[in-house]
Formats: sequence, structure tokens, C-alpha cells
Amino acid sequence: MLRLAPPGFERFLMSPSLVATFGGGEANVAVSVANYGQAARYVTVLPPSNPIADAFLGQMRAVGVDVSIVKRQKGRFGIYFVEPGANQRPSKVVYDRDHSAIALAKPGDLDWKAILSGAAMFHVTGITPALSQSAADLALEAARTARELGVPVSCDLNFRKNLWKYGKTAPEVMRELTTFVDFAIANEEDCQKALGIQADVDVHSGELDRAKYERLAAKVLDEYPNLRLIAITLRESRSASHNGWSACLHNRKEFLLSRHYEITHIVDRVGGGDAFAGGLIFGLLNLPTHQEALEFAVAASCLKHSIPGDFNRFTRAEVESLLKEGGSGRVQR
Repeated sequence: MLRLAPPGFERFLMSPSLVATFGGGEANVAVSVANYGQAARYVTVLPPSNPIADAFLGQMRAVGVDVSIVKRQKGRFGIYFVEPGANQRPSKVVYDRDHSAIALAKPGDLDWKAILSGAAMFHVTGITPALSQSAADLALEAARTARELGVPVSCDLNFRKNLWKYGKTAPEVMRELTTFVDFAIANEEDCQKALGIQADVDVHSGELDRAKYERLAAKVLDEYPNLRLIAITLRESRSASHNGWSACLHNRKEFLLSRHYEITHIVDRVGGGDAFAGGLIFGLLNLPTHQEALEFAVAASCLKHSIPGDFNRFTRAEVESLLKEGGSGRVQR
């Protein structure tokens, strides 16, 4: 998508300018994974003969993401507007994605067997199936094909209430999609609103009871025996500018907690969940333990909060430096 945001921390159109960058759930994850040195291939459907789409593909190539299998067909390039929050003022997102090329795409438009051949993992989010019935069917086709080919599926449930407008509820779609998933990523709202699994957690309290999240993770695993694990991000929203940040992971054998970060003076939290997903995918594929994968994902996402835009612009070495040195912020000379 094209991301349009007012400069700094202005409100929409306080001044007659918007800063244009690119983003989107699966694209953000691909960028993160590529930054860490893992081969990443991005697949979507974009409009033909469109200079904005061409510029997006150019940026993806520049950070090392393979976009050679992106398909060009009818539709427009999706847009979203974001007004960054500060202190007690929350961020706001406005979507403009109707009739985008990916929303119009349907099963059969992409050759998933060829696309997924040789893949180490396939990642999809709950945002794509929220766009339209045909996009939901396409996502389901992809996940089912991955399962048939033995390619592990990662899914960030990513509930977005402002996108589910075409007649289906999120649970109607996401509960079926999740039956083909190996690695689930979520926050507490995603579990409740995307899967319909209720838990005694308060997303607005600002303080999180870790024991309740262990029960929530166990509930999800009980309902979906196909899942190998679920990772749940734990965000304590003290204000739009100050969040506590950590995560947990349940792999059926043990319940793991990450270290906790106090993120103050947040620059941009949009894309933070995708940075976590990208870090976790990289960790699962490259690090020896689930605890290390979880710590890498949380640290990567913590760093993402320090830069504007959707993309996480950090290398593996920089994430590992935060894990090792604790993030003092001292000048590196």
C-alpha cells in the first residue's frame, strides 16, 4: 500500500502536505526478514502500468526482497492514511483499499504450487482476507496449498475492524484459515475478535497479567491441534508515546516469556507487530531455541518503534546488539 501521513505529529491536513511511504502487513514482514539476511520473496497482485506500483516494487528490490513473481492485473493501488498519535492522543488509520488489485484477485489468479516450491515458510496476515471475499478465498487457497506441499504456514491474525465490510465476520473466515496454520501470531484482541476465543484479559488496562495469557495461548492451541505454537505480543499502553513491550510463546511443551522493554518517546508504532512477526519467522528458521527466537522478535519490534514508516530498517547485528547491550542509546563511534 501507499502510506500517507502528515509530517511530524500533525493531525490530518493541518498543513497541505502528506509524507508518502510504502507499507502493508506481509510486505513489512518480507522487508524485515530480508534485512536479517534471510531470502524473502513477496507475492501480491498490483495494477499494471502504474508508476506508484513500480516505485513500490523498486523499494522492495532495494532492500533485497524478491518481487519477481508479483502479478500485474486490473485494480488500483491501495492507500492508507495514518495520523501518528502522541501522549494521550491515539494514532488513527483510514483505509482506502476498495477495488485494489489484491482485493479483486481471486483463486486461480496465482500459481501457488510454483510460488511455494522450495519455500521454507509461507506468511499471511488476517488483513488480506479482510479486504474482500475473493481475497479471503485466495488466502485460503494459498494456505491450503502450502499445507499440501509441506510448507509451514505462519499467520499473524491481525484483526482490523475497519476492513471487515463485505458481509463476512472475521471469525467466519479466520477460523477456517487458521486450520492450515503452523505458527500463529496475535495479540489478545486478535484471539478474541478474529478467532472468537474469549479470555479474561483487558486490552485497555495498561497492565498485563501474564498468567492470563498463558491460559489464552493454551485455549487457542486446544482449539487448533494443527498449531505448533502461538506467540502473543504483550503491549502495555501507558500512552501513545510510552508502551511496555514484551511477548509470550506457547509451543505445547512450555510457556515462554520474553524480557520486557519500556519504550518511551515512541516515534511510530505502526508496523511494530509486523516487525515482531518478521523477527519471529527469522528466529524460528535460524536460531536454536524458541526462547531465542522470541527474544529476537521482541527486540526487533522494540527497535522498530524508533523510526517512522512501516518498514523495519534494522539488521540482524543491530537487533543482537540490543539483546546484548540492553539499549542504553549511547553514541556508537
